[in-house]
Amino acid sequence: MPAWIDTHCHLDAPEFDADRDAVRAQAADAGVTHLVIPAVARAHWDAVAALAHRHGDSYALGIHPLYTPRAREEDITALREMLVRLRGDAHLVAVGEIGLDFFVPGLDVDRQIWFYEQQIALAREFKLPVIVHVRRSSDRLLKTLRARPVQGGIAHAFNGSAQQARAFIELGFKLGFGGAVTYDRALRLRELAASLPLDALVVETDAPDIPPHWLYATAEQRAKGLPQGRNTPAELPRIAAEVARLRGITPEALALATGRNARAALRGLPAMA
Repeated sequence: MPAWIDTHCHLDAPEFDADRDAVRAQAADAGVTHLVIPAVARAHWDAVAALAHRHGDSYALGIHPLYTPRAREEDITALREMLVRLRGDAHLVAVGEIGLDFFVPGLDVDRQIWFYEQQIALAREFKLPVIVHVRRSSDRLLKTLRARPVQGGIAHAFNGSAQQARAFIELGFKLGFGGAVTYDRALRLRELAASLPLDALVVETDAPDIPPHWLYATAEQRAKGLPQGRNTPAELPRIAAEVARLRGITPEALALATGRNARAALRGLPAMA
């Protein structure tokens, strides 16, 4: 059985409150040997660290762009203090999830950029890679990364252009592919998964979000009472098998490559997985 690294799983999310340990055990049974658990807000930092320690996984600390409306500027000071305190923790592998979201309406762009750039500064100070949220924001994210380079990282749930993909790769980033690539209609994304250099790819679930097509319920189905399927890290091998099929390689070959790529992107992983 191939051994997989899920480079983006929100195991601390409330959707897993009832069965969190069972979800992690099911993932292990499916061959998912390691998770990276990124935080989304200050209130989550302790939880993701504790989960990573409990299961032998890794974590990242940051403030997600969708959480910037309720974040406070002093959270940046608190993040720096926590990074100082945890500097020697081998389970801490990145600053994340940070970034910009220009898709969700009503978010203050300038506020997002302020939090993003403050966290980029911390990543530079602590020589950590970053896990970035990229949604209709690639060019603006790249502008900061070119001006203030970091230790690379992962562009999570990448769905930009081939040119933008190359720009992230040139800056030392790997590109995360997850459940969205399983949809036949995601033509551009599937073409990227098939054609980008193999050493640029990592795989992820974003669980409990971004369900693969076999878990997705349409609005019409939900109106009839069918619940939206919950994504879990145990879905990663099946998601990754679709990426392997698109590339014309075996799942075993993809697991080896994406594991190697994850370790290159998040340099704390070799000791952990």
